[in-house]
Amino acid sequence: MWFRRVSVTAALIVASAGVAVAPAAAASAPVLGDFVLRPASNAAALTQRVTELDAQLPKLGVQNIVGQASRSGTAMSGPGAICNPNAVDSKERNLNAVYSFCFDAADSGTNGGNVEWTPQGITTVADAQDDQAWGAATPLIVSWYNDDSEAVKGSRITFIDPFSGAYQHVLLVYPFQNDSGNATYMSLRNKQDSTGGSLHAGGLAWYGNYLYVPDTRRGFRVFDMRYIFDLQAAGAKGNITDKTKIGRQDGVFYGLGYRYVMPEVAAYTSVAGEVADPATCAAQGSPHFSYAAVDRTGTDHLNTGEYCDGTTGDLTGRVASWPLNGTDGTPQMSADGFWHATNAFRLPVSNVQGAVSHGDTWYLNRSHGTDVPDQNDNGDLLKTTAPASATGVLGPATRRTAAIGNEDLSYWPGFLTFGDVLFTVTEHPGQRMVYATPVSAF
Repeated sequence: MWFRRVSVTAALIVASAGVAVAPAAAASAPVLGDFVLRPASNAAALTQRVTELDAQLPKLGVQNIVGQASRSGTAMSGPGAICNPNAVDSKERNLNAVYSFCFDAADSGTNGGNVEWTPQGITTVADAQDDQAWGAATPLIVSWYNDDSEAVKGSRITFIDPFSGAYQHVLLVYPFQNDSGNATYMSLRNKQDSTGGSLHAGGLAWYGNYLYVPDTRRGFRVFDMRYIFDLQAAGAKGNITDKTKIGRQDGVFYGLGYRYVMPEVAAYTSVAGEVADPATCAAQGSPHFSYAAVDRTGTDHLNTGEYCDGTTGDLTGRVASWPLNGTDGTPQMSADGFWHATNAFRLPVSNVQGAVSHGDTWYLNRSHGTDVPDQNDNGDLLKTTAPASATGVLGPATRRTAAIGNEDLSYWPGFLTFGDVLFTVTEHPGQRMVYATPVSAF
């Protein structure tokens, strides 16, 4: 997310490494009843459209997509592994990175021209599977939103082989029925018609077969790893060269030049209603779904959180945890047919771009955005603790240095020889990097 630098009150000043960060003054506990989701009203139609697309197009699984990835990045591991030094302000290089990955020049935004795509969310195979493997693959996934004013291309995800550095883009799409009654698809938008802009995809959470993508105003869009369509393998029915067309046109399927398209299979919407303005936070009511993560301690949960700039009162934002069904990867619905969060907490600071819990411990990514790219500052990686109750305010936080433009978070237990780590991705052109920080750094 690109945000102008905001003033920070004394109560929210983030101290140097190892020093506690005071919670916001007079912060109020969230109302747990505000955190309830229901299946989207068009759930059956989404399933039917994907089934019809499946009858028309060949699929390819995650393992094979990673194995034949068409782009090459740079992967590094070991203490001080920073593949892009520009991602860290020279005033404070102590990033504690033990792994990093950098995209090629086009996706890093360093080769000139317009930068169409901005990375936001991150999740890993360690979120998806207890054994931390998807067949022979162990991918990271990053989400992006399109920032092209001339064409709304929506959102995409990127499968990354963390060891070889190979990676592959996949376009996320929304299935619908065209005027001829055939299943087709369009780019993923905040409003699924010609007036909608690209969905922000500010976070990402992979659990079982399902990929949960936050929809800021509403809840979640859900995708299924078993339905990734390969337009190249479709032969004459698929076109991967025309970058201007999408969906089914005259019997041919297009994907804006992308080989792979992945349709939405389900959605979950806030019972409290749609957020009217994603840039404005409220103390109560329907939450924003700005980012997401998976907590595999105890009963598995999906974490969600709000980005709030802290300019109004105690509106630092809220985080919540939603129970997951470990058998099939779907939400754990209550007897009333709704998906209820089991806890909800007020954040101790504003400007949080990512959050993940590990038991009672929460890790937060806080950015220091600016509209002057060469004056960016390092962000903050914060560690805090939840209260014993189901609602309340997260406790004082301790800080470690994060990179510039730090976004979503994902927890990987026992990564290589570095123990438990926190993965994140940075967003600014020329300063982009995926990297891992060991939790032992706190």
